[in-house]
This record gives sequence, C-alpha cells and structure tokens, in this order.
Amino acid sequence: MKIAVNTRLLLKNKLDGIGWFTRETLKIIVLEHPEHEFYFLFDRKFDPSFIFAKNATPIIIGPPARHPILFKIWFNHSITRALKKIGADIFLSPDGFLSLKTSIPQIAVIHDLNFEHYPEDLPKPNMKYYKKYFPLFARKATRIITVSEFSKKDISSKYAISLNKIEVAYNGVSNSFSPSDIPTIKSTQLKFSEGRPYFVYVGALHARKNIERMLLAFNQFKKNTNSDFKMLIVGEKIWKKTKFESTLKNLSAKKDILFTGRLISTDLNQVIGSSSGLVYVSYFEGFGIPIIEAMKCEVPVITSNVTCMPEIAGNAAILVDPFSVNSISNGMEELLDKEKYEKFVQLGKKRALHFSWNNTAKIVWDCIEDVLNESS
Repeated sequence: MKIAVNTRLLLKNKLDGIGWFTRETLKIIVLEHPEHEFYFLFDRKFDPSFIFAKNATPIIIGPPARHPILFKIWFNHSITRALKKIGADIFLSPDGFLSLKTSIPQIAVIHDLNFEHYPEDLPKPNMKYYKKYFPLFARKATRIITVSEFSKKDISSKYAISLNKIEVAYNGVSNSFSPSDIPTIKSTQLKFSEGRPYFVYVGALHARKNIERMLLAFNQFKKNTNSDFKMLIVGEKIWKKTKFESTLKNLSAKKDILFTGRLISTDLNQVIGSSSGLVYVSYFEGFGIPIIEAMKCEVPVITSNVTCMPEIAGNAAILVDPFSVNSISNGMEELLDKEKYEKFVQLGKKRALHFSWNNTAKIVWDCIEDVLNESS
C-alpha cells in the first residue's frame, strides 16, 4: 500500500506537540511496516534524520504552507496533485488539515479545537481559516484521531460528528526523560537559574498557555514565601503580540523570571528533571505533553482543572483554577511541603507509565489498516 503523510511540521529543533506526535508515531510505524511504502510530503527542505527507513520517500512540494492563503494552495492543489501522482491509497495528516479536492481516504489527527473556544487568542486570518475549514476537514475525513477523550467529545459536539468516527490515541513520552541526580541538578541550576531552585514552564508562549496569570501567581508566591525560587520559562512566542510582556515589567519578582527560549532535547530533559515542579496552567489543551514528561522525570506537576488536563494528570498532579492567580500561587506553595512534594512525585511516576509512543503508534496504525480495509 502507498501511504502519503503530511510531514510539514517535522522541523529540526523546532518540534511542537504536533511535531512530536508526527515524529514519534511515524518512526515506529514506518520501521514496523517495511511491507508498505510511505511518502512524506514536506513543504520545504527537510532534515534527513526524519526519513526513518528505506520505505519512506521524502517529497518536497511548494509553496511553504505557513499562512492561510498558502494553506489553501498547499492542501487543495499541491497535495491533491501529489496524491494523484504517487497513486496514494490513503492520506494521513497529523495536523488535521486535509485536501478537500481528493476522493482518496483521509485520516485527520485533530488535536484540539482551541480556536473554537478562544478565537481571540489567534491572529484574525488564522482564526477565520480554522473556523471555516476545520468543520469541513472533520466531515471530509474518513476517520479522525484525537489525543484525549475530552477532545473526542468536543469535536463530536462542535461539528456534529459521530463518536464512532473518532479514535483516541493519547500522546506518549520519550524514554529520554528521566530523573536527574544531584550533580545534574546542581549543574543545571548553575547553568539556567543562577544556582537557585526553580519552577519550570515548558511550551509555546501562546495566549491560551496562560503565561500572564502564571507569572502573577509566581510573583504572589515570592511575596508570600520570601523564597529564593526562580521561574524558568522554556519556549518561543507563537505570535508577535503577547499580553504578558507588559505585565512582566511591573512585577516585583521580574528579576527571578528567566526566559530560556527553545532548548535542545538534552537541555530540556535536564531542565525539567532538575526543577522543583512543572507549572502548566493553560486554560485550554487537547493533551499537554509536558505534564507527562515532568512525571517521567519524577517532578511534581501543577496543572489546570479544566479541559483535558484532569484526564491526563489523573490524581497525580495538583489541580488549580487557571483563571485564579490565588489558586495557582497556592499550588506553588503546596510544593514547599515535603510530604506533598513526595506524594505527587510518586503518583506522577506511576501515572507516566500509562503513556507510551508505542501505544500511540499502534492505535494510529490500526486506524490506517481499518480505513484501507474498508476502502479496498
């Protein structure tokens, strides 16, 4: 069988949640199924490390699709022509975008519908494109995969899609994430946090990630505890405008808030593993991979009590109200209690065992096989 895959978000050293889903699942699937041909469709020059086996053929097709106008051209014209030329039996799109101009079976991985609930968080051109086209993609898809039961119900409800059409494949966690020993913790603190203990946030600096309230909560935590903690923010801005930057200027603890930008994998693993807690208080998520990464590192987690996060964290994290600065600050203070700290370390360690990329890849592959069998 010829399986075409949208791999435009496989960008070296720039993988986000969707990029990691794409990389980890495809690597397993391609290696486990040498009997099938895979065609990786890129919109720009690709890194050879993403071509996982001889049965994966990379194809570059333009134009680079990073704007709504170019989305339309790439998916409805470039992709459609490429699928026909390849003679593809199926098209898998890990970012949920589909061609509306082809009749071959398509699987869309729709991670969440944040733009439906908080459209004001996106630039208008992107928001308008997503709100217009994702309902069409959901109806066009032969099958939909998503990453949590929360998102499954949300997609079904919002777009009037049968629950039977939607499969849940939880994200996994890389084995590279592991607890840090004392020498690593000390060296990481010297490198990133001026030798002090710290909380860490990992993710894009996007409005829905709730950075502003998180920083206000950290500022309050510092006032309440007079601790020497730092706050590390790991990630890059998605859009140019970010509300939290003006708030940051007025915080008394601003000198204790440190921005690292995007980190390479080795540094990221050590920064999470050497922290005193992950603070991940988005007000909307489809999954929240850093939650599981921190648990794998045996680091306690503070996360939100809304959308998918209680589902992913289970009872293994401190759940807070993301719209309350006091609630987030209180969560930080809870981790100063040694008994509670150790409790959530142990619960998180067990919780992380429920998530693996092998499980994710198996569900994705089973879905591909089902669609291929139904169409043959």
